[in-house]
Amino acid sequence: MIRVLVVDDHPVVRSGIVALVDAADDLEVVGTAATGEEAVRLVPAVTPDIVLMDLRLPGIDGDEATAQILAASPAVRVVVLTTYENDDAILRAIGAGASGYLLKASPEDELLAGIRAVSAGEVALAPSVARVLVDRAARPAVAASAPLLSSRELDVLRLVAQGHSNRVIGERLFLGEATVKTHLLHAFAKLEVRDRTRAVTRAMELGLL
Repeated sequence: MIRVLVVDDHPVVRSGIVALVDAADDLEVVGTAATGEEAVRLVPAVTPDIVLMDLRLPGIDGDEATAQILAASPAVRVVVLTTYENDDAILRAIGAGASGYLLKASPEDELLAGIRAVSAGEVALAPSVARVLVDRAARPAVAASAPLLSSRELDVLRLVAQGHSNRVIGERLFLGEATVKTHLLHAFAKLEVRDRTRAVTRAMELGLL
Protein backbone atom coordinates (compact mmCIF):
# COMPACT_ATOMS: atom_id res chain seq x y z
CA MET A 1 0.00 0.00 0.00
CA ILE A 2 1.12 3.55 -0.80
CA ARG A 3 0.61 5.69 2.31
CA VAL A 4 -0.70 9.19 1.54
CA LEU A 5 -1.00 12.36 3.62
CA VAL A 6 -3.51 14.87 2.17
CA VAL A 7 -2.84 18.57 2.79
CA ASP A 8 -5.53 21.09 1.80
CA ASP A 9 -7.17 23.91 3.73
CA HIS A 10 -10.62 23.52 2.13
CA PRO A 11 -12.60 20.82 4.02
CA VAL A 12 -14.82 19.87 1.07
CA VAL A 13 -11.89 19.61 -1.32
CA ARG A 14 -9.87 17.68 1.26
CA SER A 15 -12.71 15.22 1.80
CA GLY A 16 -13.04 14.69 -1.94
CA ILE A 17 -9.34 13.96 -2.32
CA VAL A 18 -9.43 11.55 0.63
CA ALA A 19 -12.40 9.70 -0.86
CA LEU A 20 -10.69 9.41 -4.25
CA VAL A 21 -7.42 8.12 -2.81
CA ASP A 22 -9.03 5.70 -0.34
CA ALA A 23 -11.14 4.18 -3.12
CA ALA A 24 -7.99 2.92 -4.86
CA ASP A 25 -6.95 -0.60 -3.87
CA ASP A 26 -3.24 0.25 -3.59
CA LEU A 27 -3.51 3.66 -1.85
CA GLU A 28 -4.26 4.49 1.78
CA VAL A 29 -4.83 7.89 3.40
CA VAL A 30 -2.92 7.90 6.69
CA GLY A 31 -3.63 11.49 7.68
CA THR A 32 -4.94 14.91 6.66
CA ALA A 33 -3.75 18.44 7.38
CA ALA A 34 -5.30 21.87 6.82
CA THR A 35 -2.11 23.95 7.19
CA GLY A 36 1.53 23.69 6.22
CA GLU A 37 2.61 23.66 9.86
CA GLU A 38 0.25 20.79 10.60
CA ALA A 39 1.61 18.82 7.65
CA VAL A 40 5.19 19.30 8.84
CA ARG A 41 4.25 18.03 12.30
CA LEU A 42 2.24 15.07 11.01
CA VAL A 43 4.78 13.57 8.61
CA PRO A 44 7.01 11.97 11.29
CA ALA A 45 3.93 10.74 13.15
CA VAL A 46 2.08 9.07 10.26
CA THR A 47 5.11 8.24 8.04
CA PRO A 48 3.52 8.72 4.60
CA ASP A 49 5.15 7.65 1.37
CA ILE A 50 3.49 10.52 -0.50
CA VAL A 51 2.32 13.95 0.65
CA LEU A 52 -0.36 15.52 -1.57
CA MET A 53 0.33 19.21 -1.03
CA ASP A 54 -1.81 22.23 -1.88
CA LEU A 55 0.20 25.40 -2.53
CA ARG A 56 -2.01 28.10 -1.03
CA LEU A 57 -2.25 27.37 2.67
CA PRO A 58 -2.72 29.50 5.79
CA GLY A 59 0.53 30.13 7.65
CA ILE A 60 3.49 28.71 5.76
CA ASP A 61 2.60 27.94 2.15
CA GLY A 62 2.95 24.64 0.36
CA ASP A 63 6.42 25.44 -0.99
CA GLU A 64 7.87 26.10 2.45
CA ALA A 65 6.06 23.11 3.96
CA THR A 66 7.49 20.93 1.20
CA ALA A 67 11.02 22.14 1.86
CA GLN A 68 10.69 21.58 5.61
CA ILE A 69 9.19 18.10 5.20
CA LEU A 70 11.92 16.95 2.82
CA ALA A 71 14.68 18.42 4.97
CA ALA A 72 13.47 16.35 7.92
CA SER A 73 12.24 13.28 6.00
CA PRO A 74 14.12 12.97 2.70
CA ALA A 75 12.55 9.59 1.87
CA VAL A 76 9.09 11.16 1.64
CA ARG A 77 7.93 12.35 -1.79
CA VAL A 78 5.74 15.39 -2.25
CA VAL A 79 3.19 15.78 -5.04
CA VAL A 80 1.74 19.26 -5.44
CA LEU A 81 -2.00 19.18 -6.12
CA THR A 82 -3.22 22.68 -6.88
CA THR A 83 -5.23 24.93 -9.18
CA TYR A 84 -2.19 27.09 -10.07
CA GLU A 85 -0.09 26.39 -13.15
CA ASN A 86 1.89 29.58 -13.80
CA ASP A 87 5.66 29.43 -14.37
CA ASP A 88 6.68 30.87 -11.01
CA ALA A 89 4.39 28.60 -8.98
CA ILE A 90 5.65 25.53 -10.81
CA LEU A 91 9.33 26.41 -10.45
CA ARG A 92 9.00 27.37 -6.79
CA ALA A 93 7.30 24.07 -5.95
CA ILE A 94 9.80 21.96 -7.86
CA GLY A 95 12.66 24.01 -6.48
CA ALA A 96 11.40 23.17 -2.99
CA GLY A 97 11.75 19.49 -3.85
CA ALA A 98 8.31 18.40 -5.09
CA SER A 99 8.46 15.29 -7.29
CA GLY A 100 5.15 15.98 -9.01
CA TYR A 101 2.89 18.84 -9.96
CA LEU A 102 -0.71 17.93 -10.69
CA LEU A 103 -3.84 20.04 -11.13
CA LYS A 104 -7.07 19.57 -9.20
CA ALA A 105 -8.98 19.80 -12.48
CA SER A 106 -7.13 16.77 -13.88
CA PRO A 107 -9.06 13.53 -14.51
CA GLU A 108 -9.20 11.23 -11.50
CA ASP A 109 -7.25 8.49 -13.27
CA GLU A 110 -4.48 10.97 -14.07
CA LEU A 111 -4.23 12.05 -10.43
CA LEU A 112 -4.01 8.47 -9.17
CA ALA A 113 -1.49 7.54 -11.86
CA GLY A 114 0.62 10.53 -10.82
CA ILE A 115 0.69 9.40 -7.19
CA ARG A 116 1.73 5.90 -8.24
CA ALA A 117 4.40 7.22 -10.60
CA VAL A 118 6.00 9.40 -7.93
CA SER A 119 5.89 6.52 -5.45
CA ALA A 120 7.81 4.47 -8.02
CA GLY A 121 10.50 7.16 -8.30
CA GLU A 122 9.23 8.86 -11.44
CA VAL A 123 8.20 12.46 -12.08
CA ALA A 124 4.49 13.28 -12.38
CA LEU A 125 3.57 16.43 -14.27
CA ALA A 126 0.18 17.48 -15.56
CA PRO A 127 0.42 17.84 -19.38
CA SER A 128 -0.07 21.61 -19.22
CA VAL A 129 2.65 21.88 -16.57
CA ALA A 130 5.03 19.82 -18.69
CA ARG A 131 4.42 22.23 -21.58
CA VAL A 132 5.22 25.20 -19.35
CA LEU A 133 8.53 23.60 -18.35
CA VAL A 134 9.41 22.71 -21.93
CA ASP A 135 8.60 26.25 -23.12
CA ARG A 136 10.62 27.69 -20.26
CA ALA A 137 13.54 25.46 -21.20
CA ALA A 138 13.82 27.06 -24.64
CA ARG A 139 14.38 30.59 -23.33
CA PRO A 140 17.44 31.09 -21.12
CA ALA A 141 21.06 31.36 -22.25
CA VAL A 142 23.61 28.94 -20.83
CA ALA A 143 25.23 30.24 -17.66
CA ALA A 144 29.03 30.55 -17.73
CA SER A 145 29.26 28.40 -14.59
CA ALA A 146 27.06 25.60 -15.96
CA PRO A 147 28.54 22.08 -15.75
CA LEU A 148 29.20 20.24 -18.99
CA LEU A 149 26.55 17.58 -19.57
CA SER A 150 26.89 15.09 -22.39
CA SER A 151 24.46 15.24 -25.28
CA ARG A 152 22.91 11.97 -24.13
CA GLU A 153 22.49 13.26 -20.56
CA LEU A 154 20.72 16.32 -21.98
CA ASP A 155 18.53 14.11 -24.18
CA VAL A 156 17.47 12.14 -21.11
CA LEU A 157 16.76 15.29 -19.08
CA ARG A 158 14.64 16.77 -21.88
CA LEU A 159 12.44 13.68 -21.83
CA VAL A 160 12.30 13.73 -18.02
CA ALA A 161 11.06 17.33 -18.29
CA GLN A 162 8.20 16.05 -20.45
CA GLY A 163 7.19 13.66 -17.67
CA HIS A 164 8.38 10.40 -19.25
CA SER A 165 9.43 7.34 -17.23
CA ASN A 166 12.82 5.66 -17.60
CA ARG A 167 11.19 2.92 -19.67
CA VAL A 168 9.69 5.36 -22.16
CA ILE A 169 12.91 7.40 -22.30
CA GLY A 170 14.82 4.21 -23.06
CA GLU A 171 12.40 3.33 -25.85
CA ARG A 172 12.67 6.79 -27.40
CA LEU A 173 16.46 6.90 -27.21
CA PHE A 174 16.98 3.18 -27.93
CA LEU A 175 18.62 2.65 -24.55
CA GLY A 176 18.10 0.16 -21.76
CA GLU A 177 16.48 1.39 -18.55
CA ALA A 178 19.72 0.78 -16.64
CA THR A 179 21.60 2.98 -19.11
CA VAL A 180 18.99 5.72 -18.75
CA LYS A 181 19.39 5.56 -14.97
CA THR A 182 23.18 5.78 -15.32
CA HIS A 183 22.90 8.92 -17.47
CA LEU A 184 20.56 10.42 -14.89
CA LEU A 185 22.91 9.65 -12.01
CA HIS A 186 25.80 11.26 -13.89
CA ALA A 187 23.62 14.34 -14.54
CA PHE A 188 22.63 14.46 -10.86
CA ALA A 189 26.29 14.47 -9.82
CA LYS A 190 27.24 17.20 -12.29
CA LEU A 191 24.26 19.37 -11.35
CA GLU A 192 24.72 18.65 -7.62
CA VAL A 193 21.12 17.51 -7.13
CA ARG A 194 19.48 14.39 -5.71
CA ASP A 195 16.36 13.81 -7.78
CA ARG A 196 14.92 13.96 -11.28
CA THR A 197 12.70 16.97 -10.76
CA ARG A 198 15.40 19.16 -9.29
CA ALA A 199 17.80 18.04 -12.05
CA VAL A 200 15.39 19.39 -14.66
CA THR A 201 14.81 22.70 -12.90
CA ARG A 202 18.52 23.16 -12.18
CA ALA A 203 19.39 22.47 -15.82
CA MET A 204 16.77 25.06 -16.82
CA GLU A 205 18.13 27.61 -14.37
CA LEU A 206 21.59 27.14 -15.91
CA GLY A 207 20.21 27.35 -19.45
CA LEU A 208 21.21 23.79 -20.32
CA LEU A 209 17.69 22.82 -21.40
